[in-house]
Amino acid sequence: MRILELDADRARTVTDFGSERFTVTPMAQIARGVMTFLRLGPGGRIGRHAAVRRQLFLVVAGDAIVSGADGTEHPLKPGHAALWEPGESHETRSLSGMMAVITEGDVRAFLIEHDKGA
Repeated sequence: MRILELDADRARTVTDFGSERFTVTPMAQIARGVMTFLRLGPGGRIGRHAAVRRQLFLVVAGDAIVSGADGTEHPLKPGHAALWEPGESHETRSLSGMMAVITEGDVRAFLIEHDKGA
């Protein structure tokens, strides 16, 4: 067994697309994709950009507010995920800060979709 350290001192700060208080730590390369651990500080934002590949965004701590191509915002809490398609414009922000794992590539999600009307 190997232990992966995802400490903040191993992270890279990202400011692309007007992003603020955003860091990423590469975790692993997977078949036709990558897994990344990210942090957003309180009031942080990942600016609107197009997904390069299919992207599964899983919140593991804190809060997130995500939007897709239509700009409608959806709150996410730990255990909730968003799935963006290649080329889809999207943005993420956090009021209190958050941590998430992103898997990009040939992602086949076996998820039960949240009923937005409930």
